Amino acid sequence: MEQSELDRWHMRRALELARQGQGYVEPNPMVGCVIAVGAEIIGEGWHRKFGGAHAEIEALQLAARRAAEATMYVTLEPCCHYGKTPPCTKAILEAGIRRVVVAQSDPFREVSGKGIAELRATGIEVEVGLLEEEAQRLNAPYLKLTRSGRPWIIAKWAMTLDGKTATRAGTSQWISNPESRRIVHQIRGRVDGIMIGRETAELDNPLLTARPAGPRTALRIVVDTHASLSSVSKLVCTTSEAPVLIAVGPHASKADCDRLRQGGCEVFVCSATRHAARLDQLLKELGRRRLTNILAEGGGRLTGSLLDARQIDEVHVFIAPKILGGAAAHSPIAGEGIDEIADALTLDQPVIQATAGDVYVHGRVAW
Repeated sequence: MEQSELDRWHMRRALELARQGQGYVEPNPMVGCVIAVGAEIIGEGWHRKFGGAHAEIEALQLAARRAAEATMYVTLEPCCHYGKTPPCTKAILEAGIRRVVVAQSDPFREVSGKGIAELRATGIEVEVGLLEEEAQRLNAPYLKLTRSGRPWIIAKWAMTLDGKTATRAGTSQWISNPESRRIVHQIRGRVDGIMIGRETAELDNPLLTARPAGPRTALRIVVDTHASLSSVSKLVCTTSEAPVLIAVGPHASKADCDRLRQGGCEVFVCSATRHAARLDQLLKELGRRRLTNILAEGGGRLTGSLLDARQIDEVHVFIAPKILGGAAAHSPIAGEGIDEIADALTLDQPVIQATAGDVYVHGRVAW
C-alpha cells in the first residue's frame, strides 16, 4: 500500500473512533487518534467524555514505548494548553512521535494553530489537511459554536403527505409511527437542549425527555414571549427530572415570571422588542452556556423564525402516509419564508429511508 493511501486508511479509522464520542464529549469536539508503524496500528483512542482523557493520550497509553518513531493520525489539532487535562502536545513530544498527520486545525482560540506550530518547532514532521472535509463535517456543531457563538440547530417535525403537522383542531399525536418516534428519542438523548414554542407547549403538553435516557439530559427550552406557560404543564411539573428554561420578552408579566420560577423553571428575559432579535439573544445565550446541539421541535412559528434567521443547520423530517386536509390545519414552517424557488433551503447529501411505513428524510442544510 502506498504511503498516501496508508495515511488515508489510518485517518479514516481515526474518524470512525471519533464518532463514538457523540453525545458524550460536548461542548468539546469529537476526536479520534491512531498511532501506527507502517500498516500496523499500535495504539488508538478517542475522546470518550467531557473532562476525560483526550484521544491522543488514550492512544499513547496503548502504544507505550512503541510510540517512539511512530506516526500519529489525529482528527483535530492537538491541544497545547492546560484545560481540564494537560496539553497533548507535551505528551506527544515525550513519547517520541516522529510524524503527526492532522485532519484539521482547531479554531478554538487557545489552540488555533499553536499546537501544530509547537510540534513543528521541535522538529516533528506535521502534515495538515488529510480528510479535512470529513473531519469538518464530523465536528460541524463544535465548529459553528466556536466560530459564531451559537449552537447547531437541528429542526425536526413529523407531517402528513399533505404537509400538515396537526389537525385544524391542533391535535398531532400521533402523526408518525413508533419507529419514527424511537429515532426522535435517540436524537433527544444526545443533544444539549430541546426547544419549542409556547403554542406547541400548550397544545401538545410534551415532556421533551428522551425515553430511554441517552448520554445527555437536555435543557428543555420554551420560547414564551408573555410567560404564559401553565404551572400545571408537564414541563413545569417535572423540573426536578430535567431543567426547563422559559425565554420571555421584555414585557412579560413579573408575576408570571415569578410563578414559573417558583415552579422550578429558569426564566431568561430577552430585552429586544423584535421577535427576531429576541431569538438571536436566546441563541447567543445558549452558545454562551456552551450548548452545542439544540433540537428544535416546533411549532411552525418557531421553526419559521429559525429559517428566516438562517439558523437551521440540520433537518429531520418524518412523513406519514396520512392525509388531513384543511386550510386551518398546521404546517411545519411559518415565518416570512422565501420569495424565489432558487433561494429555497436545500439539503446536502440527504438521506431518505423507510421507518415502518413512514418516510424519514434527514440531512444538513446547504446554506
